[in-house]
Amino acid sequence: MIERLMTNNTNPTAYDAIVIGGGAAGVGVAITLKHAGIENFVVIERHTVGSSFAKWPAETQFITPSFATNSIGMLDLNSIAIGVSPSYSLEVEHPTGRQYAAHLRSVADHFELPIREKTSVASIAKVDNGFSIDTGSETIHARHVIWAAGEFQYPRLTGFTGSELCQHTATIADYEHVEGNDFIVIGGYESGVDAAYHLACYDKRVRLFDKGCPWKDESSDPSIALSTFSLERMREPWFEEQVELFPNTQIERVALAGDRHEITAMDGRIFQTPVPPLLAGGFDGGFKLVADLFEKRDDGYPLLNENDESTRAPGLFLCGPGVRHANHVFCFIYKFRQRFAVVAKAIATSLGLPADELEKYRQWGMYLDDLSCCGEECDVC
Repeated sequence: MIERLMTNNTNPTAYDAIVIGGGAAGVGVAITLKHAGIENFVVIERHTVGSSFAKWPAETQFITPSFATNSIGMLDLNSIAIGVSPSYSLEVEHPTGRQYAAHLRSVADHFELPIREKTSVASIAKVDNGFSIDTGSETIHARHVIWAAGEFQYPRLTGFTGSELCQHTATIADYEHVEGNDFIVIGGYESGVDAAYHLACYDKRVRLFDKGCPWKDESSDPSIALSTFSLERMREPWFEEQVELFPNTQIERVALAGDRHEITAMDGRIFQTPVPPLLAGGFDGGFKLVADLFEKRDDGYPLLNENDESTRAPGLFLCGPGVRHANHVFCFIYKFRQRFAVVAKAIATSLGLPADELEKYRQWGMYLDDLSCCGEECDVC
């Protein structure tokens, strides 16, 4: 449980900053803190670095391609730090989760980040001199906290009656060994198409449902429409043969009907499958664990100031796919990494450090502090 508590605690601050989460956002922003001249910080990870990526279904790959362009002042889309590229180190264009987890561990080692693995956060309290973080075995104090817990470990299991009877795609170890030959996948965005694609590869029948029609959305923003990678895979012969698409079909409920699962759509149509439907409905996001330390936007996401800082608990920052500003969605690595330097600069300024090194982040497209240029179709965002 994460709690909010204002007290007159006078305990000394042990760290200038604590980063919570050892994934892409946590490792990336920790490197940026070092470049900002901040030395007294620690990264807390409840499992191991990159563990969420390591838990992806074995076949799932990044939809964003990796290409080593560092020599001309541009970053690999999946890089989280200047001068490193997963395409260079992994020699693959679309890494799997396990490959990317290995990349994150090697990057953390290369930059000698102070990381405490297998350390859970039981509670965070806002105190007068910063924050108090309870790990269950000790209490740690810090002037600033960066919440970078990610999303994958918090799958969304709601949305319609009987959703608990479904299996979320995030809990699947691999699609090759999933039992059954007749599947219903609920959710037609990236995770749903990925599930359908791999099941079709293994010669399984799939019916793919979505309340909209993301594979026909004409937006250029991959936060809204399917990526080119997914659209290309949907044109594979086995996908077209094995997968039946049901656009504009919102699910009302799932129920057991004898030894089968019965899926009822809002338009009254009923479908059945002998195995639990696969739910590809997205993620709740780790920020919900500190929700009471943030004011809420109308869409439920944390309200942030211009430095990605809580307006309710100054000194608490958000990094990762949960960052939102107006209509701008920073849900991909190449998007949310642009805000690392903004956070690091704010903390460095608070500590009286010049953070001059962060200016080089602009040259690499990793310092987006002016959102006025960003529209829905903005190439930068």
